[in-house]
Amino acid sequence: MLEKIVRDAARVGDAVEVRDGRVTVKDEAALTGPMMDALVHEAVFGTGIARAQARWMIWEIGQDVGVRPASIHDLYMARGRGETGGFTAPAINVRGLSYDTARSIFRTAIRLDAGAFLLEIARSEIAYTDQRPSEYVAVMLAAALREGFRGPVFIQGDHFQVNARKYSVDAEGEVAAVMQLAREAIDAGFYNIDVDTSTLVDLSHETLDEQQRLNYEVGVKLTRFVREQEPEGVTISIGGEIGEVGTENSTVPELRAFMDGFNRTLAEQAPGMVGLSKISVQSGTSHGGVVLADGSIADVALDLNTLEELSRVAREEYGMAGAVQHGASTLPDGAFNNFPRTETAEIHLATNFQNMLYDHLPSELRDEIYEWLRVNTADERKATDTDEQFFYKTRKKAIGPFKRALWDLPEELRAELGRAYDDKFGFLFEQLAVGGTAAAVSRFVDAPVQRLPMPDSDRPSVKAAPDDPDAGE
Repeated sequence: MLEKIVRDAARVGDAVEVRDGRVTVKDEAALTGPMMDALVHEAVFGTGIARAQARWMIWEIGQDVGVRPASIHDLYMARGRGETGGFTAPAINVRGLSYDTARSIFRTAIRLDAGAFLLEIARSEIAYTDQRPSEYVAVMLAAALREGFRGPVFIQGDHFQVNARKYSVDAEGEVAAVMQLAREAIDAGFYNIDVDTSTLVDLSHETLDEQQRLNYEVGVKLTRFVREQEPEGVTISIGGEIGEVGTENSTVPELRAFMDGFNRTLAEQAPGMVGLSKISVQSGTSHGGVVLADGSIADVALDLNTLEELSRVAREEYGMAGAVQHGASTLPDGAFNNFPRTETAEIHLATNFQNMLYDHLPSELRDEIYEWLRVNTADERKATDTDEQFFYKTRKKAIGPFKRALWDLPEELRAELGRAYDDKFGFLFEQLAVGGTAAAVSRFVDAPVQRLPMPDSDRPSVKAAPDDPDAGE
């Protein structure tokens, strides 16, 4: 059945062979043409067994040619040992028009010989962009295959976050919800997970250990769960967080309080278990930036000295890759070359690419989206918000409802946006010094082959699990 879908939709003859549930690629050049476009479209907008098989086919093609989900853990541990460094890995939140966006990222990676970059989606983004993990993995792998990229693909669960309000009402239920999402994501191929329990930090306590206690204790519980889900041959890269983004800047004593408590608790509960590979901190940014009344973004007072010191302590005292900077995409262009200089391990980039997407939309579609926002997100509007502030803060919520409309944009407009993305990703990769990091990835990272049974109507593949509207928020 699936061979017929591929051949009829893309007219590629015998480029891909499926025999006895095993995929073999006969013509790799065909993967960079219409066949992949047709296959990923079925993986996103298809239904039932056809969708499941399309996702499986993309996964298995990747396994055959060496485009496999992988963990960045061993590269980060090598950085902690001082065996590599001098770059900052961009973790890019791919929200809207995901196939086109990811294709641009992989084009950039090929051109600059980059390997140390991650494609990520947060717990909240999974919901409002309508991208369950199995779909997200299929789209990211398809984009890599379409552009001819070869090598490990680092797909990350960003801010798998415990909601403090929900935790205060039902602690066990909220932690279970994050575990459920982690299981779904790992089954789909997310081998990098940012466990965010920083929302549980309680500054009302006198000592730093008491302030961070719930953060590290719940963090250990989630870390142990993630480790229990690991596929054979994979050590998932797990990140912790000590300061909620957009709040007070983190300090070295806070980092030590969290890490000492985390490592002590993990050693007591699971002796010998691998811990964290990085630590997210707060150094002056906020997610999406601070929006002014005219829709522009306020200047950010980024504390680079603190970021550098936190990264140094994370490496030298705890063996991690360093600190992680969130909320960075709306920083001024001149800020990005500071991150590799300060040996920041990773930065997260999201909102500016969404802004670029909206800037390129036809006015008719943008007006339709904004009218939808007026009705469907009215409860999020503050009395003091201008239209510019309201739409800027809420328009991410329209990405899921308008996903099909974005995929169906005219080809010439998508090509124009693709060129703009190419310029932006090229600039960022160069400023973050990730050009040439494919060699370091090849040296330290192994992406083992993981073949899966072909799904049928009675037994869907775990990589194509049914959508779960309750996982995430």
